[in-house]
Amino acid sequence: MDFKLTEEHLAVQEAARDFAQTELLPGVIERDEHQKFPAEQIKKMGELGFMGMMVDPKYGGGGMDTVSYVLAMEEISKVDASASVVMSVNNSLVCWGLEKYGNEEQKMKYLPRLTSGEIIGAFCLSEPEAGSDATMQRTTAEDKGDHYLLNGTKNWITNGSTASVYLVIAQTNPELRHRGINALIVEKGMPGFEVGLKENKLGIRGSDTHSLMFTDVKVPKENRIGEDGFGFKFAMSTLNGGRIGIASQALGIASGAYELALKYSKERKAFGVPISQHQGIQFKLADMATNIDAARLLCLQAAADKDAHRDYSKSGAMAKLFSSKVAMDTTIEAVQIHGGYGFVKEYHVERLMRDAKITQIYEGTSEIQKIVISREILK
Repeated sequence: MDFKLTEEHLAVQEAARDFAQTELLPGVIERDEHQKFPAEQIKKMGELGFMGMMVDPKYGGGGMDTVSYVLAMEEISKVDASASVVMSVNNSLVCWGLEKYGNEEQKMKYLPRLTSGEIIGAFCLSEPEAGSDATMQRTTAEDKGDHYLLNGTKNWITNGSTASVYLVIAQTNPELRHRGINALIVEKGMPGFEVGLKENKLGIRGSDTHSLMFTDVKVPKENRIGEDGFGFKFAMSTLNGGRIGIASQALGIASGAYELALKYSKERKAFGVPISQHQGIQFKLADMATNIDAARLLCLQAAADKDAHRDYSKSGAMAKLFSSKVAMDTTIEAVQIHGGYGFVKEYHVERLMRDAKITQIYEGTSEIQKIVISREILK
């Protein structure tokens, strides 16, 4: 086994780190405070190739591997998880889903603009009564011959108001249950499509999360992804890869908090010496560093499995389950190490702690990851 990164991987990592520090760090606290979407920063991310990293160059993508994506996601997430979730959804769910399962016309129509950052995408699965149980789709797509008539509501949609392209999962044949579900490409501006109020969230406040309402939205048949009834399989397969993106986001949140805590511990003095010389702080830092390294290896293992075309259901779920726990645990300890300063915004760690929690919830809760893992190991 070779644990060394290639020169190409190191270059991607350095580019992402430089972008995060120079473009994302300035103003990140204000964006969080005012729930301001990082539109200018996302546009620059597209120009630098971060919005379609794994897409084939013939569709405008970077043609990179999943390991490169994990490395970039970690660096971006160290500084601004609101920006990294936009990047994750666009890469892991929208671009990957379209490239893997879309037809050539769909790929040529949407991927070049998505990868360049000209437009961004959204993935629409969750509903008021369909969260962890994704089979319970109440949004309907009635077959009308040459088009579908879309009706229903989607909840918790990242990029809800800023996206231009929405991949919507909807039920066409209720009697077939999950085998009657379809995946449709819906564009902003289609009559009957409305964006609801923005959610006022605990964390990732710079990203825009909305409910979406569809009332007799006419979606052309050519906007269906795959064969009739393929929608549920499309959603589950796409989410498998999405877990690697969110695991990497959690890893970045954890490593960002750790780096801040480590630096602070060397500067802050108590009882006449830097607090890093006290064993109580040293043990915290040791646990943080060990868990972060373990989480990083799980993320890279899942990425390597995906790149090698191996089944990554278990490794992706393990990476997300563990990394999200590490993010939560590490950010809490980072606040503790900062003491009272950790409780105020200018030191960043309280924001990272708030951002960490969602990684245990979206794209499959920690409990769902345990179901996935247990099913795989019991096969």
